[in-house]
Amino acid sequence: MASAVVVAAGFVATGCKDIAPPADSGPSGPAASAVGNGRAVNPLDNPDGTKPGLAAITSTADKAKARSLIEKVATKGRGPKTGYERDKFGYAWMDSAPGGIPFARNGCDSRNDLLKRDGESVRFRAGSDCIVTTMTLHDPYTGKTIEWAKSRATTVQIDHVMPLSYDWQMGASRWTKGKREDIANDPLNLIPVDGPTNGAKSDSGPATWLPPNKQIRCSYVVRFAQVSLKYDLPVTTADKTMMLKQCED
Repeated sequence: MASAVVVAAGFVATGCKDIAPPADSGPSGPAASAVGNGRAVNPLDNPDGTKPGLAAITSTADKAKARSLIEKVATKGRGPKTGYERDKFGYAWMDSAPGGIPFARNGCDSRNDLLKRDGESVRFRAGSDCIVTTMTLHDPYTGKTIEWAKSRATTVQIDHVMPLSYDWQMGASRWTKGKREDIANDPLNLIPVDGPTNGAKSDSGPATWLPPNKQIRCSYVVRFAQVSLKYDLPVTTADKTMMLKQCED
C-alpha cells in the first residue's frame, strides 16, 4: 500500500491491488508546463533527495544515464503482503529515524521537512519555523499548481515513491525496524503531490501506475530506481521493463 498520507494527519489511503497498466493519457501543453515553473531538480542531479521537486528528464544524454541506472536494479517476484502494517515502519513522519538519513533529528517532522523542501511562498505557524500552514506546490504528478493550506490538508499528500507495502513484499519484512523507519522517512523516497492522484496510486509499482503527467514519467521511475538501489530492494520484472520504457529516447 502506498503511503498516501494526508499531510496534516498521517492518514494512509487504501486502494486496489490489481489495476490496469498505466494509460498514455496525461497533461500536455500548458497543463503540464506548470511543472517547470518551480524549483524542481532533475533526479539525476539530486541523488540524496534533499533538493526540491522532480524535474523532467528530456535530453538524450540524461535518458541514457537514466536507463543505465535502472539497469542496475535487481528483479524478483513480489512476495506476500502477510504481516504488513504501517506501524512496522515507525509512526508517521517521525523525526528520529536512526540511519542518518537527510533531515532526520533536525527538530522538525519529515512531513513538514518535505513541504518546506518542495513548497514555494511557504508560511509557518506563528512562532514556528517548522509547521507549514500555507504554500504553493508545483505538483509533478499532475502538472498542476496547488495553493495549499493546512485547513485543506487533503489536497496535498506525501507520496512514498516506492510504497511501503511494496517495500515489505520485496524484502523489507526481513529488515530491522530502524531500516524500515529510514526508508519511510527518507526524502529520497518522499514527494508532496496532489492528494487524489496519490490515493489512486495505492501500493502500485510502475507496471500498474505512473504519474498522469507523461513529461515526468522518466524522472519518476529514476527516483523509484534510486530508492531501490539505495536500500537494495528489487523490483518486479514487469516494473523494471516499464521503468526502462519510460526513459527511451
